[in-house]
Amino acid sequence: MLKSMTGYGRGEAEQDGLQATVEIRSVNHRFLEAVVRIARPFIVLEERIKEQVQSQVSRGHLDIFVTFTDNNEKKRNVKLDKELVVAYHECLRELAEMMQIDFQPNVLGIAQYSGVIVEEEAGDDLDRAWLVAYRALTEALQQLGGMRFREGERLARDFDLRRERIASIVDEIQERSPQLEEDLRSRLQKRLQAMSVDCEIAEMRLTTEVVLFAERSSITEELVRLHSHLEQLAEMLNSTDPVGRKIDFLIQEMNREINTIGSKAADLTISPLVIEVKSELEKMREQVQNVE
Repeated sequence: MLKSMTGYGRGEAEQDGLQATVEIRSVNHRFLEAVVRIARPFIVLEERIKEQVQSQVSRGHLDIFVTFTDNNEKKRNVKLDKELVVAYHECLRELAEMMQIDFQPNVLGIAQYSGVIVEEEAGDDLDRAWLVAYRALTEALQQLGGMRFREGERLARDFDLRRERIASIVDEIQERSPQLEEDLRSRLQKRLQAMSVDCEIAEMRLTTEVVLFAERSSITEELVRLHSHLEQLAEMLNSTDPVGRKIDFLIQEMNREINTIGSKAADLTISPLVIEVKSELEKMREQVQNVE
């Protein structure tokens, strides 16, 4: 069954006072693009989160918001990067000599430089954070998948109704197709009679013209391919695999076939039918942009 690329999911989990909330918003996109927004101390979990998302989602732009709330009171540890402090100190001293000014190092000033003093995260804290985030993420993905599936069902029903409508119109065109040659013969007969051409010559010319036109304007192959495409579409609508791009390509092929039919069969009965098919295909083309 089809899946939509639009959806929303939210999950929460808590363990040992650490609470994680995950929200996922998904919209259309040609490929899979997952953007994780998470607090800097937990940024190392970003790749794990993306891996979980990629295992369940094939297409779409996903914004994933991960927040942590630690209800435990704990002492936070900070770490001094001594080598970086020395490097900053030497650079500042060299700068003072170059500028020929007194070197007056300021401890508070150096401490504000990036990376000099950093908050230290314990490894077990990150492991605990991942366990809680994983549970929240699993719940959010389940909700997202359910919403995408329900929207996909609606899209599949709409596609199937339009597919049946197109198949019915193609059948009408196919029923009309044999009459095209007879209509051509009649039109050419009238033209030749109006030209007062010898009857025997006129009949020979008429036969030749009809044969040549039949070869140039036959729409049998296009009709056969259209029926084949419609059968493939029916199979794709019941597939459990991501088929959005395949359906998009199939719609382009059907549009090409119906355009060829419209060009070849310049007929007052077939032309409106061709327009109806193109209208249905255009609506399907718009809808398929939202299919995974």
